[in-house]
Amino acid sequence: MNRMKVSILISVFALTLSGCGSPKPIRYYTTQSSTAPTLSNDTQAVSLLVANISSPEIFRASPIAYRIGPNEIGTYQYSRWAEPPVEMVQGNLIRLLRSSGNYQSVASLGSTSNGQFVLRGRLYDFEEVDGPPITTLVSMQFDLYDRKTGKVVWSHSYSQSEPVQGKEISAVVTALDVNLQRGLNEVAAGLNQYLSANTNRKS
Repeated sequence: MNRMKVSILISVFALTLSGCGSPKPIRYYTTQSSTAPTLSNDTQAVSLLVANISSPEIFRASPIAYRIGPNEIGTYQYSRWAEPPVEMVQGNLIRLLRSSGNYQSVASLGSTSNGQFVLRGRLYDFEEVDGPPITTLVSMQFDLYDRKTGKVVWSHSYSQSEPVQGKEISAVVTALDVNLQRGLNEVAAGLNQYLSANTNRKS
């Protein structure tokens, strides 16, 4: 048997072996819906629109990210979000604001709803940070834009770390979830405080 035939047989055998193992399954994770903080029972005469959240490209995709040092970010190959982080943040925020009962209506910008105020946000960080200790980092900025005046009338920045209780990816997800919900509750409380002082109540 010449060398070419031997090489071909070895290649075929290697391909056969590589096809025998089952591929590693991809696991999908999500965050829980935010719980509305205890706010005023009075509904404000405000129709609020929430714009799409902007972010770096990495947070507009589904893989879960981790940070190695100050300048390097990687992603897990087999662990992903059920939807991109920017969509989770927007969806959770809309549900939180609606469930608070503080507004006449809350909808995503671009829907058929009209509103004087548009809440715009940017997600800067949403990742595991390798330690020790291992933590998660969530950083985001929100601005309230008044369509009537053409000005930003309120802003809130959030950037905090949350320790990871374990080494499994599920522990990382839990820590990110806790961190995100804390940040969104801050946003909702601050927004309500501003609008309560600067808008009329629904009669």
